[in-house]
Amino acid sequence: MNFAHCRLRQQGSVRVPETGLRRADRGRAWRARGLPRSEMVGRKRRGEGRVGLPLPGVKAPRKTLREPAAFADETSCQCRAPHERLTVAQAHLGTPVDRPVRVYADGIFDLFHSGHARALMQAKNLFPNGYLIVGVCSDELTHKYKGFTVMTEEERYEALRHCRYVDEVIRDAPWTLTPEFLEQHKIDFVAHDDIPYSSAGSEDVYKHIKEAGMFVPTQRTEGISTSDIITRIVRDYDVYARRNLQRGYTAKELNVSFINEKKYRLQNQVDRMKEKVKNVEEKSKHFVNKVEEKSHDLIQKWEEKSREFIGSFLELFGPDGAWKQMFQERSGRMLQALSPRQSPTGSPTRERSPSPTSRWAFKTSPPASPHGASASVSSMSEGDEDEK
Repeated sequence: MNFAHCRLRQQGSVRVPETGLRRADRGRAWRARGLPRSEMVGRKRRGEGRVGLPLPGVKAPRKTLREPAAFADETSCQCRAPHERLTVAQAHLGTPVDRPVRVYADGIFDLFHSGHARALMQAKNLFPNGYLIVGVCSDELTHKYKGFTVMTEEERYEALRHCRYVDEVIRDAPWTLTPEFLEQHKIDFVAHDDIPYSSAGSEDVYKHIKEAGMFVPTQRTEGISTSDIITRIVRDYDVYARRNLQRGYTAKELNVSFINEKKYRLQNQVDRMKEKVKNVEEKSKHFVNKVEEKSHDLIQKWEEKSREFIGSFLELFGPDGAWKQMFQERSGRMLQALSPRQSPTGSPTRERSPSPTSRWAFKTSPPASPHGASASVSSMSEGDEDEK
């Protein structure tokens, strides 16, 4: 096989050979995908794998959503091939690009919420090549068979147009589907939850669709519905009335009496005062927490400084402190300076002269006898000579 002359085109994530290839080359390309011969023959008869047609199990690249879905009366069905009813098995196997599986889902879609979106997501992804058509009933039919709506029909139409899973919107959809309606819009399957929907004098408005094999069930999302949302609003009516009065709506617009208006406004003032008190309490708590943190930091710093001061004080004035050693050194120097120095052992010693008191003592004491007086005079004279 000469692949140099094969022109390949990117289709999704698989490269598909274009027309102009020899039959052998096309067979090799199919076998390269790991498909058995019987499967190749069946898909070849259905026209799969040709130019512009998706391969089985390969989704075509999704276009960027830049515009809302179109209305059915503003466009026409773009199926160029004759419309032949498909079975569920055929739809699951996949269809050519120009023959999508047209799935229809209808409803009121009042207060469009996530439960609606999830149901439409399931309907869109039922088949590989699905085209989702959504029918929205008008206000007249809805008020007649179900009750009043919060949103008008135009608002509900626009809500559906801007859902990412919707390809086409049918305005003023019928309450009960007729064969003429299904044929007009070339609908292959109808998607809805499997719970019997009793209305318009019928136990299940989808009974004939189920019998024809055109019904495909989807799952409801628990915990969310239009009725639940309306119940919440009715239950908390006073809260929402006060909320809208505070935002500038008049009592007439809210259908509120004069007395209730004054009561709601007084309650709003009380709530504002409570909110102010709450804010003050929170600020005071925040301030107290800050003061506590700062006081804790100050106490820690004071403890650290006090430990440092006590340690330095003990280093100076403790039992083994530097101040004691310095005091002992200075006191030793002072004692050494005050005490006289000892004379050398070999130096001659001088006799000390008697003190004047001793002299006076000798002078004042009367002699006992003339012989004693002469002896004392002689001794005094000797002492004077020694001093000289």
